[in-house]
Amino acid sequence: MKQPLIECVPNFSEGKNKSIIDAIVQSIASVENVKVLNVDMGSATNRTVVTFVGPPEAVVEAAFQGIKKAGELIDMRFHKGEHPRTGATDVCPLVPIRDITMEETVQCAIQLAKRVGEELQIPVYLYEYAQPKDYRKNLSIIRAGEYEGFFEKIKKPEWKPDFGPSEMDAKRGATVIGARNFLIAYNVNLNTTSVRRANSVAFDVREAGRVMREGGKPTGKIIYNEDGTPKIQPGMCKAVKAIGWYIEEYGIAQVSMNLTDINVTPLHKAFEACCISAEKRGLRVTGSELVGLIPLKALTDAGKYFLKKQGLSTGVSEKELIKIAVKTLGLDELKPFKPEERIIEYLIADPKESELISKTVKDFTDTTASESPAPGGGSVSALCGSLGAALGAMVANLSANKKGWEEQTEWFSNYAEQLQTAKDKLLQLIDKDTIAFNQVMAAFALPKNTEEEKTKRKKAIEDATYNALLVPYETMKISIECLDILQLMAEKGNPNSVSDAGVGAMCIRTAVIGAAMNVKINAKDILHLYNVQDILKHTEELEQLAEQKEKTIRQIVQQKINGN
Repeated sequence: MKQPLIECVPNFSEGKNKSIIDAIVQSIASVENVKVLNVDMGSATNRTVVTFVGPPEAVVEAAFQGIKKAGELIDMRFHKGEHPRTGATDVCPLVPIRDITMEETVQCAIQLAKRVGEELQIPVYLYEYAQPKDYRKNLSIIRAGEYEGFFEKIKKPEWKPDFGPSEMDAKRGATVIGARNFLIAYNVNLNTTSVRRANSVAFDVREAGRVMREGGKPTGKIIYNEDGTPKIQPGMCKAVKAIGWYIEEYGIAQVSMNLTDINVTPLHKAFEACCISAEKRGLRVTGSELVGLIPLKALTDAGKYFLKKQGLSTGVSEKELIKIAVKTLGLDELKPFKPEERIIEYLIADPKESELISKTVKDFTDTTASESPAPGGGSVSALCGSLGAALGAMVANLSANKKGWEEQTEWFSNYAEQLQTAKDKLLQLIDKDTIAFNQVMAAFALPKNTEEEKTKRKKAIEDATYNALLVPYETMKISIECLDILQLMAEKGNPNSVSDAGVGAMCIRTAVIGAAMNVKINAKDILHLYNVQDILKHTEELEQLAEQKEKTIRQIVQQKINGN
């Protein structure tokens, strides 16, 4: 069972002295079970964003050590930078990543804040989900006045810290600790050096919008509501915070954004909003910059969006979707963008779970041919299924992008996406099947000297064998779903690729029947703990169905080849 994971993204007020950042990162990385994923230093902002993950207790300890070390090495009395800040560790959010609730993450944030306040004697404010008081949930409101203004602000009763002393620490400042959802820090590059113009774009885009003025001019008088409050013109994008700034390092102005909920405003929508506003103001967006890490879905969604705008099929590989997104968003304008270093799922993935599919075709077949019993028939069945799905996706994409078939692009594209999803799931099952087999072997290797050990070993063997049965059973269920689509591709797809649909169907049939053999051979060793009769019955049905559907598709293919 995978353990719970929390992501921590502390922002330190140092972006120029690498030795200081190295020392802080080392203090974080020294905690067992913590993995540092990314260190993003910004010279102009004089700020570094560190991203690390781990189980809750380890993350809390690592965050504490990072905050402690930052307080020792960073002197806020001499700090200058473009980004708003309150202390050596400006903000330290905890983000639930896997198998942990927001409520549990909040408790971790409170535990960390309490310890920082009491042991390090640094003033600490809670924010977002960890903050019970509504007026103190928003980071920008807490941070208003910044380091320089906090010496007076902290003395006000309403701004008493949640933990630690009610007196500003001149050297270390104050820090803000909380729990939040995944946030994307994202900067859009403009072809101007004007902060005023960049702010105009930021105000157009951000949810908070701008104060309305007479004539719509910055110098016009403020327009007020009947209750005396300034009238606000909302921005184009919900769940987006934004400001404009000038980055001397790049010689350009940027719109610096925090996307707080990419389900509300995804990356590509925020980018396009900046493009629209910039064009309206005689400016041009030249590219963009990611600070820290990004979820895979944010880039694949962007890739699909831009392909759809071009009238092309969106049913392409994950790698291709990422490439389209990076190029269209200009994420590589200022520095190279390496997906393997910036996408969080890639960074936290266990290499063992993709050991086989990462091999070359030659290495995979050589490994299969070796005297080792794994990878075996189960893994090869999953590989056959993935190849069948891939061939179907190819036919769908060729049909979707065929000249003169534009009205059918979306129809074929949807099927291409479904087959890409099936292909990716089947690829994962290649390694899962071998991992499951190795777990069976490990169970057989358990000691059996006492009756207690024998009982424990017997249960471990049956548990592992049942899991080894479920993997090829999953291969069957995913593979069989591809046959209906392959039949449609044979009937309605690009006629020049009808043979590919036929070969794809034959691969799927092999996957189903091969996986069935692995289900049955494992089932015979399951004697006590699990009832597998329903699975065996369904296995027989899927075998027969695969035979029938593949035969039908081959007949269609043969007729098309013969010109009928």
